[in-house]
Amino acid sequence: MSGIVESNLDAANAVYRAVIPAGEPWVREVRKGQYFRIVDLGGNQAVDTLFYNAHDYSDRFSAQDTIREQRNIYLTTGTRLMSNGGTALLTIVADTCGRHDTLGGACANESNMVRYAIEKRHMHACRSSFLKAVTEWNQGMTKRDITSNINFFMNVPVTPEGKLTFEDGISEPGKYVEMRAETDVLAMISNCPQLNNPCNGYDPTPVEVLIWDGPGN
Repeated sequence: MSGIVESNLDAANAVYRAVIPAGEPWVREVRKGQYFRIVDLGGNQAVDTLFYNAHDYSDRFSAQDTIREQRNIYLTTGTRLMSNGGTALLTIVADTCGRHDTLGGACANESNMVRYAIEKRHMHACRSSFLKAVTEWNQGMTKRDITSNINFFMNVPVTPEGKLTFEDGISEPGKYVEMRAETDVLAMISNCPQLNNPCNGYDPTPVEVLIWDGPGN
């Protein structure tokens, strides 16, 4: 895996550009050959992300298959994001953060209670945002389609004993991760609203998404 690599794409040439407020969902198709960038505007923001084959939503990002393919639990430049059906959905082609989490999962009202306190149940969570995105997309998806996600920019080290720890983030304002779509994909984001762990400094912030056409688009 190559680690830190900068992109040569100019934001001024992007065919799509949007800012996702903290705590909000976002969903959009990215066509084969297009480039998709997520920018950490404020630094250390966790960006919970799901990817699907745009022609078959049951063929979706698989953390297990991606980890097995690359023999590494963290994602960075060179990682192919694999589906449960063996499809290479996207390849990370540039990354200025250097490491992204595949194991921490998405926060939910229930996990907020278990991890933090019973009175945290009411707090907004990523699973709620994913449910909102599925509903708004309105293309036959249900909550059963919300599976294991990537946490871009999130720092979740694995200890020698095999435990997960949620630590201070390692990203900074302006850091980004950029992917090339290897097939038509549906990208779905919950820009995490979590206020209870240090990965985002207890301060959720907006992120930006950009899409460029590639050769042949």
